[in-house]
Amino acid sequence: MTKKQLKESCEFLLNKGFEAPELGIVLGTGLEKLVGHISDPITAHYHHIPFFPLATVEFHFGKLVYGTLESKKVVVMQGRFHCYEGYAFSDVTYPIRVMHALGIKKLFISNAAGAVNLDFKKGDLMLIEDHINLQGGSPLAFKNVADFGPRFVDMSEPYDSQMMEKVVEIAFKQHIKLRRGVYAAVIGPQLETKAEYRMLKILGADAVGMSTVPEVIVANQLKLPVLAISVLTDECDPDNLKPIHISDILKVSSETEPKMITLFLEMIKSL
Repeated sequence: MTKKQLKESCEFLLNKGFEAPELGIVLGTGLEKLVGHISDPITAHYHHIPFFPLATVEFHFGKLVYGTLESKKVVVMQGRFHCYEGYAFSDVTYPIRVMHALGIKKLFISNAAGAVNLDFKKGDLMLIEDHINLQGGSPLAFKNVADFGPRFVDMSEPYDSQMMEKVVEIAFKQHIKLRRGVYAAVIGPQLETKAEYRMLKILGADAVGMSTVPEVIVANQLKLPVLAISVLTDECDPDNLKPIHISDILKVSSETEPKMITLFLEMIKSL
């Protein structure tokens, strides 16, 4: 990754009309309908954007959508990248750098995750307050990282406290149950064993997924405030573990998505 590549990606998007977005949004598995609320959308497919990776997961869309949400200019990733697709951490997080270079001032992230905390239930939303990186690497571990920001990034408060307070207040007013917890990021794509779920619980994780943390690390390098919410799609009880299929995860994501959209729209309105 070079600054020249980043400049070319941004120039392509600026020429399409992606001018001065205020917010970046990353949509997770089964969580794509927020784009239906965007006014005057402009779409750029990933395979047209110079140096962009391609989404290889069949249920992930592969496009950036620019437009207006609640009077704010936004750029939305409809489909994200994962290390389990064979991408390097720098590839997975390249779109965050592009959105930041375009001008975003805040980043919203959603994902689908499994509930490790057994007080949490399938279909709940969880505000990510902290995370555990179990992906075995870092998006900052490359030779010329200093060209893009500091190499050694403080992670004492990776998620923005003001946005977290605001979304908790919004959830209360909207009568939406919003759990709060720690998200553990693993590589995947296989789901966890019973022993691994027990380990995650011991480590202090409330939910587990295969994304988000690399993007959050890069956002912190770029001094970009982050808000992240998980849709809990299954309950990871090692003493009563049932097989889970991706179709089940997508179904729960779709059913829970309206609540997440409400939180995001109300958050955007409040900014």
